[in-house]
Amino acid sequence: MSFESLGLRAELLSAIASQGYTTPTPIQSQAIPVVLEGCDLLAGAQTGTGKTAAFALPIVQMLSEHKPKKKRRNPRALVLVPTRELAAQVSGQMQNYGRRLSLRSTMIYGGVNIRAQIERLHRGVDIVVATPGRLLDHVERRTISLAEIEFLVLDEADRMLDLGFIDDILQIAEYLPSQRQNLLFSATYSKSIKQLADELLDQPRRIEVARRNIAADAVTQVVYTVERSRKREMLSHLIRKGDWHQVLVFARTRYGADKLTDELLFDGITTSALHSNKSQSLRTRTLAEFKQGEFRVLVATDVAARGLDIERLPYVINYDLPQVPEDYVHRIGRTGRAGEDGVAISLVCPAEQPRLLAIEALLEYAIPQQTIAEFPAIAVKRGVKAKPGKPARSKQKPAKPGLAKTKSQAKSPSKAKAKTPAKAKGKAPGKTTTGRSGQATTARPAPKLGRRLSRTKPSS
Repeated sequence: MSFESLGLRAELLSAIASQGYTTPTPIQSQAIPVVLEGCDLLAGAQTGTGKTAAFALPIVQMLSEHKPKKKRRNPRALVLVPTRELAAQVSGQMQNYGRRLSLRSTMIYGGVNIRAQIERLHRGVDIVVATPGRLLDHVERRTISLAEIEFLVLDEADRMLDLGFIDDILQIAEYLPSQRQNLLFSATYSKSIKQLADELLDQPRRIEVARRNIAADAVTQVVYTVERSRKREMLSHLIRKGDWHQVLVFARTRYGADKLTDELLFDGITTSALHSNKSQSLRTRTLAEFKQGEFRVLVATDVAARGLDIERLPYVINYDLPQVPEDYVHRIGRTGRAGEDGVAISLVCPAEQPRLLAIEALLEYAIPQQTIAEFPAIAVKRGVKAKPGKPARSKQKPAKPGLAKTKSQAKSPSKAKAKTPAKAKGKAPGKTTTGRSGQATTARPAPKLGRRLSRTKPSS
């Protein structure tokens, strides 16, 4: 099948050819005709399968066929995405296709000045690609009108639900006209996705180009078991030994991403970090430099798991396994895109074994595991082993008299009383003598001075 057989306009065919594509992917060949028919769509496709073009091409074509009569353009197509990176990717494709048919598009997301977005909306746009939170800010400010929306697209819907956008999505749907075409794309399926589809879609056509919740076949997956304290050392070893370039590493937290970046730089490996604490301009520049090969390793959090479109990215490494098993599929989906081969490596310590089992249960197969002799899974504890034999004697010092009772006295007072009392270590009894006067006197001994004893003379 060719793009010409899908019924696309010559302008769009020219745009596709300029990108170097000749034949549509499975999701494109199945989804484009359904969208052109005007039906709602529930599509399941892995990342990197070309699903952005699967909805962008038919929407741009249908919008160009019915241009509004009003001078000011209000948005007629709305694409909701979970992250800023994905918004930039989708908006770029929309602009590439739309400008050939005199259509305007813009992207709306948080983390940047809202004034520039308001000015672009005021000039008029046909397509809006937005994250849910910032779009609601514009709706509340009344800087955007959603009353003329004809197409609603939920891209990476499962990720939006993972990030807690379900309420925002339903609130946005209340501002949309009831007569519209709805398209929902998701890399994985879950009960929450089905409930969202039942809420928003009207008798949708369902397309699933691959078995649900699996990784791309072009990705070679490997698990290296290693002690937690030696993960960074193993990562540096793999990158240096394999002479890897363009390595995308996923860390669990922003602090962990920054710390790992500093450690790899100390090892002499050019590295940069990408997470939500970075400004949008810095994130955009960092991603552009990584694509150009100005540094070897990009350490990112899950904020970048979706929307990163890096051509021929060869390596993805899970430095920390994700909390949600589905995120594993999205992470490794950054490699092996558009038919290219890729390698996904996970560094797993003993404490992460339950997460690995959850991921394998989702994939329905076990990921091959390998070890490196220099990096054991369990660190060997160094120390002197106790010699077998008699138990060691207790070194407990005897308690001082008068301060504490012995165990036998504390447990059985009756037995303690029955025993013959020990001689007191205090003052010895005096010696009674008779002096010259005939009176009996008692001679008291002098106190002990060290080990020498001195006796005092009895008084006369």
